[in-house]
Amino acid sequence: MRLVSNFFILVIVFITSCQDTSYTPKPRAYPKVEYPERSYSQFEEPYCSFNFQYPSYTVIQRDTNPLNKSPLYSCWFDLYYPNFDSRIYFTYYPIGVEKSFEELKIDAFEMADWHNKKANYIEEYLIDRPNKNVFGLAFDIDGPAASPFQFFVTDSVQHFLRGSVYFNTKIQADSLAPVINFVRQDALKIIETIEWK
Repeated sequence: MRLVSNFFILVIVFITSCQDTSYTPKPRAYPKVEYPERSYSQFEEPYCSFNFQYPSYTVIQRDTNPLNKSPLYSCWFDLYYPNFDSRIYFTYYPIGVEKSFEELKIDAFEMADWHNKKANYIEEYLIDRPNKNVFGLAFDIDGPAASPFQFFVTDSVQHFLRGSVYFNTKIQADSLAPVINFVRQDALKIIETIEWK
């Protein structure tokens, strides 16, 4: 009798242990992004020939020579977003000093067109603020391209400023879309508020 009861207990343990209890992993998730409250400060640096409003939650970082830490160009800088590990790169050229207006414009188009390799499409928006003598184009780049948004503004005579947004990660358009849109809104605010000195 004892043998039968031990056998019966063993069979019950064996049957219950054979149930499918395999672990099904959860789908990949992305970390929650904390968006800062929008606020802007005035960019009025003496080394640049323009002013604009920039996000106060970004850090201005000048482009410097790694050997002596002096600026490579007087008005090349980044707006760094610590929350997103992203940047808006700014390059400024006085027209006619190193390149003509046409050369600078061609460079801006080539830089935007370079992303066509990965982009689904590139949409262009005209920037036309004649009351402040600010003209240019913005490039909204959709898809897994390295830069989702670029622009250039100019007065066509003296000033040429180019900006481009980059993230320090592999671009996954779906997962980064809310962050890209947040930074794009800041770039549009810069474009709306830029004034030449």
